[in-house]
Amino acid sequence: MIKFFVRILKFSGKYKGRVLSAALFAFIKGICIMMPLFLGFLLFNEFYEGSITVARCLIYFAGMAASLAVHILATNLSDRLQSTAGYKIFAEKRMELGARLRKLPMGYFTAGNIGKISSVLSSDMVFVEENVMQSIADMLGNGFSALLMVAFMYVIDWRIGLLVTGVSLAVVIAAVFMNKSGVKHSNIRQQLSEELTDAVISHIEGIGVIKSYNLLGEKSEDLTKNFRKTRDAALKFEFTQLPWMVVLNVLYTVGMAGIVALGVWLYFAELMALPYLIGCVLFAFSIFLPLKTLYSESSRLTVMGSCLDRIEGVFDEKTLPDNGKKHIPATSSAPEISFENVTFAYGEEDTVHNVSFAAEKNTMTALVGPSGGGKTTLANLLARFWDIKSGSIKVRGVDIRDVPLSELMDKISMVFQRMYLFQDTVYNNIAMGRPTATREEVEEAAKKARCYDFIMNLPQGFDTVIGEGGASLSGGEKQRISIARCILKDAPIVILDEATASVDLDNERQIQEAITELVRGKTLLVIAHRLNTIRAADKIVVVSEGRIAEQGTHEQLLKRGGIYNNFIHLRERQRLAENG
Repeated sequence: MIKFFVRILKFSGKYKGRVLSAALFAFIKGICIMMPLFLGFLLFNEFYEGSITVARCLIYFAGMAASLAVHILATNLSDRLQSTAGYKIFAEKRMELGARLRKLPMGYFTAGNIGKISSVLSSDMVFVEENVMQSIADMLGNGFSALLMVAFMYVIDWRIGLLVTGVSLAVVIAAVFMNKSGVKHSNIRQQLSEELTDAVISHIEGIGVIKSYNLLGEKSEDLTKNFRKTRDAALKFEFTQLPWMVVLNVLYTVGMAGIVALGVWLYFAELMALPYLIGCVLFAFSIFLPLKTLYSESSRLTVMGSCLDRIEGVFDEKTLPDNGKKHIPATSSAPEISFENVTFAYGEEDTVHNVSFAAEKNTMTALVGPSGGGKTTLANLLARFWDIKSGSIKVRGVDIRDVPLSELMDKISMVFQRMYLFQDTVYNNIAMGRPTATREEVEEAAKKARCYDFIMNLPQGFDTVIGEGGASLSGGEKQRISIARCILKDAPIVILDEATASVDLDNERQIQEAITELVRGKTLLVIAHRLNTIRAADKIVVVSEGRIAEQGTHEQLLKRGGIYNNFIHLRERQRLAENG
């Protein structure tokens, strides 16, 4: 149990002093709880010896009143210190986690860890914050009080002291085994909690597909199974702790009975005076109270250990190095973007192989090729969502790994087919592009993105709160708000996954006009789907199976008669077939 306390103190960081101060006041509180009994023992001893006076009685009664007042004060201070420490610690931990998540490679989020992150934030941190941090000082205080009570029993009689020591050691040994049993099951319990969170998120996100394919019964049953597994794990955890709690209660009961029995025997053997026998009886029923209170929290500590493992596991995930000291120059004779012999692997197997191409300033480079060929991966590598295995990616001649991540992202805007909007006002969703922008600048960006008119028709205009993910808006409206965000950001490089590929004709026109505003005077890297976009590109890079198959202008690639030529003719035939 000591290692739990050491671990939580280490986890507390700069707030460790608050936790220790709270423990000190909890210890004082524990002493004050026992003080009336101790003073009562002394009062009875003087009464028995015939030395009691009115003045002495008043002193004892004043001592009892003072101990009550100190108890109230110590309780208040202890609770205030440990509660505020818990909330402050985890407020900072959540901020630290947010900062760390920003530095994790995108692969971490696409590898099924969303449930883990959600569980850590909504379950693990909350449990430690509201359960353990609220009682850690009390547990430390009870540990000190237990030691003090054992020492006091040696004052009454060394044989009583030895008995109390023996019972206390037996309690500690039983608690050690109880903790070992609990750790295993608490790990399973928290893992199932993570799986349940992941299943709930997946079910909610896919509810539209589930309904459309009439899979509500099947998928709901899967979710119900996760609820049952979590319930069963929680019950199993409690059942594994129950026998040990019974053992502890038996030890407490045997210990209290043993103290009374030994005291009576010592009294009749004339080895103990009557006042000390009365003291034994008075203290017998509270001697193990600190230990009992301490180990009743044992199950919380085992769960806390599992929670801390999972919290620290997220903090221990390898982040993208962000120690670059170089800066991207305002102007340069080097290409705006250059990939030089870039190789990348999501896991063990390379998915991008020795890719090289360059994009000059204020030009459009189109990435085309079959689905799954690596186009989106190349765009994401430019934004440094992952670090490459070998080679280099440069912006204006500077390797992006040598540049602070914040500076790199200031230079890049990204517009994809599926854009996420936050549950916030329309204004704040756009202003994310540049939080320091004025309201006039935000509104001007909305006008350029062709979304000003429909925003003004919303119930509260720019102050209308939209649903999470932009659920209350159409796909085209969400897309235009996301483009307004990028226009406001005004980054010199725009990565565009052609945003009009899956919208109706009216929205397509307006989105295309918004994109025209966005890319004016910018360097554009576009994952192209439509022939008109491809033809307009200054350079076309054909990506197939993670390699550059061809690159050049539209006319140059047609003359070569390779993959691009076949791709264009296939698209033309599809277009003619669609037009009848």
